[in-house]
Amino acid sequence: MTALDRTPTAERAVRPWQDPALAVADRVEALLAEMTLEEKIGQLGSRWLGNDMSSGDEPEPEPGAEPLNVAPMQDVFAASGTVPLEEAVRHGLGHLTRVHGSAPVTPAQGAAEVVRQQHAVVAASRLGIPAIVHEECLTGFTAYGATVYPAAIAWAATFDPGLVERMAAAIGRDMRAVGVHQGLSPVLDVVRDYRWGRVEETMGEDPYVVATLGAAYVRGLESAGVIATLKHFAGYSASRAARNHGPVPMGRRELMDMILPPFETAIALGGARSVMNSYADVDGVPAGADPWLLTEVLREEWGFTGTVVSDYWAVPFLASMHLVAADHEEAGVLALGAGIDVELPDTLGFGQHLAERVRRGELPEAVVDRAVRRLLTQKAQLGLLDPGWTPEGSVAGAGSVDIDSPANRALARELAERSIILLDAGTALPLLEEHGGTAPRRVALVGPAAHDPRTFMGCYAFPNHVLPRHPGLGLGIEAPTVLDALTAELPGAEIRYAKGCDVRGDDRSGFADAVAAARDADVCVAVVGDLAGLFGHGTSGEGCDAEDLRLPGVQADLLAELAATGTPLVVVVVSGRPYALGEIHEHAAALVQAFMPGEEGGAAIAGVLSGRVQPVGRLPVQIPRHPGGQPGTYLQPPLGTDSHGISNLDPTPLFPFGYGASYTTFEVTGLRLSDEEVPTDGEFTATVTVRNTGGRAGEEVVQLYLHDLLAQVTRPVRQLTGYARVRLEPGESAEVAFLVHADRTAFTGRDLRRVVEPGDVEVLAGTSAADLPCRGVVRLTGPARHVGHDRRLVTPAEVRGRGGADAIQS
Repeated sequence: MTALDRTPTAERAVRPWQDPALAVADRVEALLAEMTLEEKIGQLGSRWLGNDMSSGDEPEPEPGAEPLNVAPMQDVFAASGTVPLEEAVRHGLGHLTRVHGSAPVTPAQGAAEVVRQQHAVVAASRLGIPAIVHEECLTGFTAYGATVYPAAIAWAATFDPGLVERMAAAIGRDMRAVGVHQGLSPVLDVVRDYRWGRVEETMGEDPYVVATLGAAYVRGLESAGVIATLKHFAGYSASRAARNHGPVPMGRRELMDMILPPFETAIALGGARSVMNSYADVDGVPAGADPWLLTEVLREEWGFTGTVVSDYWAVPFLASMHLVAADHEEAGVLALGAGIDVELPDTLGFGQHLAERVRRGELPEAVVDRAVRRLLTQKAQLGLLDPGWTPEGSVAGAGSVDIDSPANRALARELAERSIILLDAGTALPLLEEHGGTAPRRVALVGPAAHDPRTFMGCYAFPNHVLPRHPGLGLGIEAPTVLDALTAELPGAEIRYAKGCDVRGDDRSGFADAVAAARDADVCVAVVGDLAGLFGHGTSGEGCDAEDLRLPGVQADLLAELAATGTPLVVVVVSGRPYALGEIHEHAAALVQAFMPGEEGGAAIAGVLSGRVQPVGRLPVQIPRHPGGQPGTYLQPPLGTDSHGISNLDPTPLFPFGYGASYTTFEVTGLRLSDEEVPTDGEFTATVTVRNTGGRAGEEVVQLYLHDLLAQVTRPVRQLTGYARVRLEPGESAEVAFLVHADRTAFTGRDLRRVVEPGDVEVLAGTSAADLPCRGVVRLTGPARHVGHDRRLVTPAEVRGRGGADAIQS
């Protein structure tokens, strides 16, 4: 190292790659030309100091804490953390892993650690290139004391891209203020089996809802200067028997039509700059070693120019789990060649052994350059190569940032309220007379989710993700429970609380107290469901897959005993997946679904129960009637339905996709099609009228579905192509006009090319996949037309009326 190289950056002459006046591409090429092969390879790795459990740097778990991994096989790979940071960054470094999110530190402490680690990175490498700092942000910034927003499955229940975008922007601003450059979100996996533990992290079972909300999240996070990372690319959610990391028995057509469109849309319309590979193998090919997926589709067809980062330890998994590589080093060669650019969370496969392989002619240096070029481009875009950049300047906002600010909490409350789904008001809801109910004097509040705010939070929320190892610290945030909120919501009522049972386990010792409380009450509110965790430490979350769709533990038995008292029973399910509620619905006086509504979930649930909050959530997944009977998602070809009487198993759900009730009523009528025939490259408008026929203001989600009546391959009997949320006063009506391009009928044909075929397409409109009173047919004419990445990916909707036109991009 020369004396010039040791001179602080601010005192050096500006080198070409540091010159902001030059184009980013020119800066990157200038830097790449300066780098040795070892320095290039250094950029492909990462370092996770928070995983130093085997090095003595990680404190022992507190007494009473559960042993807990926050990433798959973290304990197995902890040995990689024994390499000191100064040694790990000797030739440079691509990423710093979860500096804020691995332990309970304040924003100021986390920022100080970012500064310390960045100084080590800059000082140890000859060229002084800083690292990108990444964190998780699946339910908000995964850090101690940060706002816990509803889980992604709850975002989906809002059917509100604008709201999701605002949330993501707020998350991004908090992260950027404390030195974070990249967020590992959103999850764009499309649900294929409700038993999968990570359903809570998804935005449901419909590719179009996932695509539009996912693109909105990306726009929000990127607007704050934080790189959004799409995951898990691709097929992870369709594992056999819904087992985490299980093999995916999926053909390429299903992958292309059901799994890939959300990723494509989030890149094309959201501007995502990073993608994370899936752990899964699809039809025997692991995603992390699949050049068709990571290069041909992602790069060559879609034109993606950002970085592909590995899921945690996905590179060594190619050797240890998939057995397609002999060892970690060979796994690195496979992954790099396939198209992974940066290995996370630590460096095993992308180590300096790659230099020897290049020199022996076993790995083209151009493959290394390709990955480094992509990463350096992002570092330049983030300002990390600018001459004035300093570690201290990168966390300049840390001293004043409130990562659980009143504005954040208000946004979390709005999301929570708008995500809760009234399945059936029955005879018991709303609870307050001023909202149309009969105010109860005595309320029994029972169930394991009634007074435990952790049940409101997903597995990647910090209180469930990291704090189980630090039980003395509590939650780190204020999170009122349903008991707290309902007590405030019903000031005139006497509320008696009894837990009844735990979420898991078979302990029935609390049943008697709960039954006694219910028997003495005017109404019993039972709050049941999930407690998220990781790798078997919860009933929902990563590695917490379900054998069937019965409520966990003995909660269903508790509900049965409560119902037997004869007291009207209001059941609130707070969960990360849909559970089979057929038997429960038969005995319930009302039924509510809340998908992990976050730190403000208690008040949101109480508001819906009282009637103060008009429920507007809609189901992004179906609610099954029976605990078995897969498949359960609505996107089925004819033989996936019960319409032919060919099986004794009926997959008809208890409540369909898109469904949600409210304390008013709506009707959708009068479908008008602008054209009866359009060419295969044309478009038509489908217009319906939606009217509030009840006595309260409310919102309806008008949904448009298409059905290809005859195709060269089997097609779903209906598939969502557009939606629009409409707010109406009592008696008020509005028109919703959907502009449908023929591209929206495209599917993957027998030759695995996406095609728009001539023929009849049924157009259906209504309020759920099963309530579609408006039907018509449009004929597509002309030749079959193959389409690619430039096709229309969305169906714009315009709401007309209510004193003016309201353009909505759905």
